[in-house]
Amino acid sequence: MATIQDALGVLQHKFGYDAFRLEQQYAIQHILGGGDCLILMPTGGGKSLCYQIPALLFDGLTVVVSPLISLMKDQVDALRANGISAAYLNSSLSLSEQNSVMRKAQSGQLKLLYVAPERLIQQGDGFLSFLKEIQVSLFAIDEAHCISSWGHDFRPEYMQLARLKQVFPKVPVVALTATADKLVRKDILEKLSLQAPAVFLSSFNRANIRYDVEPKKNFYPRLVEYLRDRPDQSGIIYCLSRNGTEMLAKDLAEDGFSARAYHAGMERNLREKTQELFIRDEVKIVVATIAFGMGIDKPNVRFVVHADLPKNLEGYYQETGRAGRDGLSSEAMLYFSMADVIKMKNFVLIADNPEQTKVLTRKLDQMARYGQLTTCRRKYLLNYFDEQAPDYCGNCDVCLSKFDMIDGTVIAQKALSAVSRLGQSFGINYTIDFLRGSQSEKMRGEHKELKTYGVGADISREDWQMYMRDLIARGYLMQTEDEFPKLRLTDKSEDVLKGRTTVQLVKTKTVQAAPAAPKTSAEASYERDLYDRLKTLRKTIADSSNVPAYVILGDATLIEMAAYLPQTLDELRRISGFGDVKVDRYGSHFLEVIRSYTAERKLSSRIHHKPQKRERKAGKPASLPDGGKRRTSDVTYELYRQGLSLQEIAVQRALSLTTIETHLAQHIESGELKVEELVPAHKIDLLLPLIEQHGYLSLRNIKEAAGEDISYGDIRLVVSAVIAGRV
Repeated sequence: MATIQDALGVLQHKFGYDAFRLEQQYAIQHILGGGDCLILMPTGGGKSLCYQIPALLFDGLTVVVSPLISLMKDQVDALRANGISAAYLNSSLSLSEQNSVMRKAQSGQLKLLYVAPERLIQQGDGFLSFLKEIQVSLFAIDEAHCISSWGHDFRPEYMQLARLKQVFPKVPVVALTATADKLVRKDILEKLSLQAPAVFLSSFNRANIRYDVEPKKNFYPRLVEYLRDRPDQSGIIYCLSRNGTEMLAKDLAEDGFSARAYHAGMERNLREKTQELFIRDEVKIVVATIAFGMGIDKPNVRFVVHADLPKNLEGYYQETGRAGRDGLSSEAMLYFSMADVIKMKNFVLIADNPEQTKVLTRKLDQMARYGQLTTCRRKYLLNYFDEQAPDYCGNCDVCLSKFDMIDGTVIAQKALSAVSRLGQSFGINYTIDFLRGSQSEKMRGEHKELKTYGVGADISREDWQMYMRDLIARGYLMQTEDEFPKLRLTDKSEDVLKGRTTVQLVKTKTVQAAPAAPKTSAEASYERDLYDRLKTLRKTIADSSNVPAYVILGDATLIEMAAYLPQTLDELRRISGFGDVKVDRYGSHFLEVIRSYTAERKLSSRIHHKPQKRERKAGKPASLPDGGKRRTSDVTYELYRQGLSLQEIAVQRALSLTTIETHLAQHIESGELKVEELVPAHKIDLLLPLIEQHGYLSLRNIKEAAGEDISYGDIRLVVSAVIAGRV
């Protein structure tokens, strides 16, 4: 059986990367052992490598189920550029081309074959019978969330994929997705009939993406200003309706932008042309419905704009994840309005299915809350996917803005009193109408007689929306999770109503305090003129090979070359993305450009400045408790019990120290680990009263009060013990 060291060799020599990321090593290890698994990894996190590397180490064929033709083509082009034998079968091929692919599969000339789900599960199992005649070593099911009717992109044809385990019971199956909450994960495992599956959950955090939300008021001129600040960047703008995409694309084109529309109602050849122009950088901006993007493997999308509100956070996360797949600094902008929330209510109503309507309505409300946050947006997103996060991320508009606060005690008292007088039985919009003294026909007559009716008429509806969300975020109000959420008082409400506490509310959000997203070391110091020359060479090679430029080399690889100025083929091998085949095919061409540039500028190689990545040691696969479902936090816990320090675990797993602390915090909450094992008693004694004073949501305030000797890790671990009632 192939080992993880063999896998590391494939990673380095075929794909040109020094070390595994996230959960790749553990997933690959499990697949090489013949086990089924579910892999959740953020877009751009390297999910494909989890099955591509085993495919090259197994003797037979790996069959990849992929839902979109364009995605198959991108993956196959990229594999072939690395010297890997791969092909796809879909309706874009002629009958003779399809027969040629099948003959190659039969003769063992292919390592990976990409097919659509409907092709794989044909009536009469014709294609499965064909596969039974050849040696299939692995099935990989991409975009596995499509199998769940609770997910945001349900595809009925995926339901038939459970046949794979019936027909090929001994062939491992790996399901992969970037977005799945607990309900969807459960659906995937059950409906694919995976046998004793391991579950590998990587962090959902896309640290290179900056999350911004702006009011939708004066949308078009603000969008134009945003785009003019990014003249050379590729981006996607999502709209709700087909008509909306066409109108916006037309307006942008008339204003001089390289923009085209894309939606499912367009003729197929026009859609394909738009997609082709975009992935080849000949069109900079695509204005699209959500029909666009799932099949796009373009790594240098620098921004994703939502002109309309998405239906749920899963869809929003996946769509924003199409930015910055190459790991470079990118942006996600949402233009938000409550009018969109009200409009979207009609789109989530499922006739004769109140249970699903309830789920979808709750998801829409969670999306609406995101749009009105006055706390860290990244934390909200990560918490939604059951991942802990600090209160401050440093890369969203909330964290990078200054908020002007006001004494909102009277405003809060009016709001809480209104909720109480209305019997805690109405939602935000009705309560605001009540406070503003609305004469709408929807306003009940008996409510107009109440003392609180109209006491907030001096405050605009928009401001009331902001104050209500702020009160919810600060715990003075809560919402039920009904189909139509109702406002309820909390334990903190009484002190406000009786004047025993004051309330600070956000008045305005000022201009962002920090302009730039975090950059890699190469991004911060590369030679821009050289980068442009390398980009020109890349396009020439790509055009002659009839593939998108990023299939030759990604932007991140060009930036590394422009930063570290390699002068020899051996130095070039240290640049991420340069596997052996690409060094042989393209190395001398790129070195010629670099050497010419450095000679002109009297510069020399800086490759010695490139951070060395420590190779991870390949350990034995850990046991898989709980019926084979293994959380990433369990791996950390096992290593800690083996005597490794937190820093050693972080290095071995190639994760941040914060992530390791978060893993162990989960085991403190479950009672498997005592906080005293990790935090000295004197620090616990110092932190307990500070947590009681500031609350456990504000780690920054606790840190400021605790002083330099207390780390955020100490606070995070003690807070977990407090939440679980274990101190």
